[in-house]
Amino acid sequence: MAEQVTNYRCPACTGPVHFNGTTGKLECDYCGSSYTVEEMEKLYAQKNEEADAKAAAQEKKAPSGDGWDTSDLIDDWGADGDGMKAYSCPTCGAELICEETTAATSCPYCGNPSIVPGQFSGALKPDFVIPFKKTKEDAVKALKDHCKGKFLLPKSFSKDHHIQEIQGIYVPFWLFDGEVEGDMTLNAVQIRTFRRGNQEITETDHFLLRREGSIAFEKIPVDGSRKMPDGHMDAIEPFDYGEMVPFQRAYLPGFLADRYDVSAEDSAKRADDRAEDTARNALYRTAVGFGGVTIANQNYHIHRGKVHYALLPVWMLNTKWNGKDYLFAMNGQTGKFIGELPVDKGRLWTLFAGVAAPVAAVMSVVLRLFL
Repeated sequence: MAEQVTNYRCPACTGPVHFNGTTGKLECDYCGSSYTVEEMEKLYAQKNEEADAKAAAQEKKAPSGDGWDTSDLIDDWGADGDGMKAYSCPTCGAELICEETTAATSCPYCGNPSIVPGQFSGALKPDFVIPFKKTKEDAVKALKDHCKGKFLLPKSFSKDHHIQEIQGIYVPFWLFDGEVEGDMTLNAVQIRTFRRGNQEITETDHFLLRREGSIAFEKIPVDGSRKMPDGHMDAIEPFDYGEMVPFQRAYLPGFLADRYDVSAEDSAKRADDRAEDTARNALYRTAVGFGGVTIANQNYHIHRGKVHYALLPVWMLNTKWNGKDYLFAMNGQTGKFIGELPVDKGRLWTLFAGVAAPVAAVMSVVLRLFL
């Protein structure tokens, strides 16, 4: 790692800057100056050249057999690694990295405020990043809208001191490229009902269908964080990969970035499953015009290609209610929101009693009529 620290600070006043997803620019927290990513990169080009950007790259791992090809993944951050910090959460074990000017106040996964400094080393450098487009204000509004009209939601849950704990975090994703070849045999029926004189006749024709084909994939996403529930990440998809850009550290100020704790190799099965499920559905959907279709036999072969490492933007809120953790997530690019809300049991029992009382009264009248 180079000795010289290259730090993104405002060229006008040297204050810290953060990336504003609305304007798409880096903005100074003190003097209000703003710069495009390209302008900031140009301003710091000379410093980056002077830094020791020639650290030894990780020895490339050659793909074996038909496995996923991870040979392009490296841990050489070069000049971008200078000025980066690492944090770790002693409660849930989350490891986070961020730009040196970013203030980490609490863990986005468990809400623990005790985030301790760690050693920034051994982290793979991302290939790509999708910058934040949605702001913290957008995330706060989305959570408030999500809570509206929820009678069973505890009143104290919606207080501002909970809502303001929303944090922007770049979640690590492995993106898999490949192709699936498959064939499928299906049993299908076609049912026709008609009348002949006074008789209603039903004819059932049976068909044996065979389908085969191939489908190419680009960037099958699998999140590389054990702390992030897969259901949350699946629910806020899709991301628009058309807005994905080569990674530059200038997109990080103001946000945290989760350091992956599930390797590309350990994520491969989920990528295989997602690719195979998509191929299966594509073949199955070609059997149209039948009254019923069932799969009799199917075979798939995956041609595994390159693996890329990307950081995708997510706004997160972790809060507790009666000792239980509640995790909410919003796609920082599209605004899609997901999260389970707590239930006020007192209100639930009140509602139950309000419904049960009229029902009991009706049942009492009915019983009197029949007894």
